[in-house]
Amino acid sequence: MRIFVLLFISSAGFLFSCNNKTESSGSVNKYNDDVLKSVIANTDSLKTFDFVNARVEAIKNALQQPTPVLLCGDSLNSNQKLAQQIAVRDSTFTRSIRDIGSNTPFRTEIFGVYPARESDLSNLKEKINLSDCYRVEMYNYPLNLTTVALVDIKRQKIIATFTQQQTQPEIPLHLKNLAIKIAINSPEVQEAYGIKPSEKDALMASTKTSLNRTRCERSHHLCVAPTFVKDGKALWAIVDLTEHKLVGVRWTNVGTTGPAAPMITERRLQDDKVTACFCEKETPLEKDGWKMNYMLTSSDGLRIAQVSFNGKPILQSAKLVDWHVSYSGTDGFGYSDAVGCPYFSQAAVIAFEPPKIMMIKDEGGNFTGFALEQAFRSEQWPTPCNYNYRQRFEFYKDGRFRVSAASIGRGCGNDGTYRPVFRIAFAAEQNNFAEWSGTNWNNWPLEKWQSQNAATVYAESKYQYQLSDNTGNGFFMQPGNGKFGDGGRGDNAFVYVTQTKPTVDEGEAELVTIGPCCNTDYHQGPEKFIEPSPDNIQNKKLVVWYVAQLKNDDTKGREYCWAESVLENGVYVTKAYPCFAGPMFVPINLKK
Repeated sequence: MRIFVLLFISSAGFLFSCNNKTESSGSVNKYNDDVLKSVIANTDSLKTFDFVNARVEAIKNALQQPTPVLLCGDSLNSNQKLAQQIAVRDSTFTRSIRDIGSNTPFRTEIFGVYPARESDLSNLKEKINLSDCYRVEMYNYPLNLTTVALVDIKRQKIIATFTQQQTQPEIPLHLKNLAIKIAINSPEVQEAYGIKPSEKDALMASTKTSLNRTRCERSHHLCVAPTFVKDGKALWAIVDLTEHKLVGVRWTNVGTTGPAAPMITERRLQDDKVTACFCEKETPLEKDGWKMNYMLTSSDGLRIAQVSFNGKPILQSAKLVDWHVSYSGTDGFGYSDAVGCPYFSQAAVIAFEPPKIMMIKDEGGNFTGFALEQAFRSEQWPTPCNYNYRQRFEFYKDGRFRVSAASIGRGCGNDGTYRPVFRIAFAAEQNNFAEWSGTNWNNWPLEKWQSQNAATVYAESKYQYQLSDNTGNGFFMQPGNGKFGDGGRGDNAFVYVTQTKPTVDEGEAELVTIGPCCNTDYHQGPEKFIEPSPDNIQNKKLVVWYVAQLKNDDTKGREYCWAESVLENGVYVTKAYPCFAGPMFVPINLKK
């Protein structure tokens, strides 16, 4: 039986932020030429604003330097500046800043320099002093490539470098401010809005977006969407930060609601206790036979690691990589959200309180396990264009576990689709992954993706997949299909299975946003670790990626992924209607 869940919540949160060989094809070179022409030639569209011209001059100057990298434009302390200098002097970190054939510089920019966290060092074998380590992120505009360096400033050397293809780091504060200025000064925005919007009214200005049939989609330009709410609607000003121009405006319906929930001060949000206790180090947890470590990451939500049950290793790690939020299947625009820590965060929606551990009861009132839950929230939630997410891990005394998350609205529209991206890495060195055919379990020989749909068949009316190790132990995998008693209406999930590669980082360390906001097909990010040549996954260490698809609803009596403030007894009360999603893993012959 489906159980309807209604939450009453009263506090809010906010954030602000600052193949080892890259080959270039003719099409990339042509695209790079187009970008350089549009950025450097001072076209008419760029002459409009002095602040854009100043940005273009800075780019032109950087491209003339021996190391043609635009350095971080935000305020950095002395340690961050040193880490940046060490990174840009390193030939491995900068190997992709020029075209291999012509030696022409690509437009590259340092987007951020952040203190490293335990999650950044998860793949390193050598002992590192965390306080000496910084994470330097560089974006290559024409290649749409993110390069990350972990820098030890005490030893003045890079200790690790990795690239992430077709990804974009979270944008720094100066680019957020630039996008807002372009938006509010664009005639199209002023005409649509009725007046010139105020900078302080811009919402979600640092969150990456897309727009179909523009270069934001076709050429993977870096785009964001400062959003302005007026009269029950939200005006999206979609700004291309690769070419420094407005590429479109769109309206979404957000409805009307009361004021935001009572605010917590920003100082409380960025409290040293949350950062020091849960962002800078792992916290051990041992309960009901389960043992693990957990921590808040910069942009991958709450991460659990080294998970075992009754002494048997179960998970290497599990985390929530992205939230992809789309508001139009036709126009294809929305946000790619990240959730994470309040300090030095790359997240769009941040943690505003410590993780909570709570008991799980069955219908008879018996304790069957426990849950580890983290809340992430925007400042003015539940008003329009503010977000509230829950991330939840459930662990049961019988060896079951569930990885889940929920959107609790309200978002920037009443026609949104939310796609949380989970990464679940198993601990066993030799695993096989199989799907239920209706009569048998059939192993997948190669890395693969598959979608849950109306034609999906389930073993015992529940299980779609099976993961087993070389001893015969393992788990049935039950996707969300409306049977978990949390109000979920079914996940319609994409499932991807990839091989864990010890020499290549495919997400075990901190990930930037890996997929676009608005694709309706399987291109959600994990496919880049499969295509174009899937690896063998028989008797291998495996990662399961799970991307649910949740459609919100503001229909009275049918609310889902939605929140609003309503008057009750003369005061505003926040009512939330979460949409939980995520798979349950049920043990097969699990031995103690």
